[in-house]
Amino acid sequence: MKILMLTSSYPKYPGDVTAPFIEEIAQNTQKLGHKVTVLMPYHPDLHRQPVENGVKLFNFHYSPFKKWNIWGYAASLEGDVRIRPLIYLLLPFVLLSSFWHMWKLTRCERFAMIQAHWVIPNAPVAVLIGMLRKIPVVISMHGSDVYVAERLKPVGWVARWAFKRAAAVTASSPDLMQRAQKLGAPLQPHRAVVIPYGADPSVFRAPAMPRPELRRKLGFGEDEQILFCIGRLVYKKGFEYAIKALPQVLLKFPRARLIIAGQGDLHAELEEQARAACVKNQVTFTGAIQHDKVPEYLAGCDLFLLPSIVDKSGNVDGLPNTLMEALATGVPVIASNIGGVSLAVEDEVNGLLVAQRDSAALAEAICLLLSDSEKRKKFAAAGRARVERELNWTEIARRYQKVFEDAKSNAN
Repeated sequence: MKILMLTSSYPKYPGDVTAPFIEEIAQNTQKLGHKVTVLMPYHPDLHRQPVENGVKLFNFHYSPFKKWNIWGYAASLEGDVRIRPLIYLLLPFVLLSSFWHMWKLTRCERFAMIQAHWVIPNAPVAVLIGMLRKIPVVISMHGSDVYVAERLKPVGWVARWAFKRAAAVTASSPDLMQRAQKLGAPLQPHRAVVIPYGADPSVFRAPAMPRPELRRKLGFGEDEQILFCIGRLVYKKGFEYAIKALPQVLLKFPRARLIIAGQGDLHAELEEQARAACVKNQVTFTGAIQHDKVPEYLAGCDLFLLPSIVDKSGNVDGLPNTLMEALATGVPVIASNIGGVSLAVEDEVNGLLVAQRDSAALAEAICLLLSDSEKRKKFAAAGRARVERELNWTEIARRYQKVFEDAKSNAN
């Protein structure tokens, strides 16, 4: 099957942490024997070959000004809660350019399926092309797209129009699917499918080098308890609650250290929160780290924290991909019980679930696991087994394949 994927984010270069799950979906679908083409907006930092691992990559230009290339790639929303004003000016140019390039691609090749990643902004263009070319369209939602459709009525109307004409809709969490269905996404089980993210257990695994040596390489002390968070520095990641939990943890574990990896609009704000909580010296902001370095950080830490929240504007992650990567690496996990987290973490089986925005509960869970090495080993083994069994990209690609096959069959 020839599949055309339209996306607004993709790793800009090998090792980039921008939407690595889109690349995984594309490449693992390709490995199942399909022919995959990906169309994405241009970005000044985009350095990809025309064909990588069999996947064809195309990009489209929409602005003559370098500073105006802020469409997609996690740059369109400020703090993930406000649309940057320039986006409204760029919108018609992006839509026209993406439509024209999809039109040309579908004229040159006969695609059996179109997959639109993010209902907003990509699904309307993909659905329109699908109607004109008579190609079924699957809309795949990843989080912020539904949030934008909920916040802005005109955008919600456009999303509803696209949902009603899609052959199928997928979402990374049940919560995301339910919110989409309120906006008009299909209700039939075969057309509304929840598909979580995965991890590659051959990449995310125990390190080849001895753990003490790995920790020294990363600058971790032998007697330090390393608490690791990673993601964009935006409100919905909830990193402020990990910072707020740290003073309580330090009372019992004075050598504890919080590592926050990532970049984003809240860097200065989070640093100020660490100063205000008197834990500035115990919190390290690494900035962005390349995706191929993430396994080292995960393998070298003691606990992985996912303190995600529903932010004040109602935005929430569907299912952070970093959670599956931590499970695959065999790191004990503590996560907020929101979104699709429970698809991957079962409380007291392969991790601990805590209420969102509850720094005291988070601190208590951290102290509990740091005090119990047997429980940490149990969770680590169970998390790794879960990924090997079902939450790996090969299995996830098979689930997407089933959706594609059903959509194609129902369209005929």
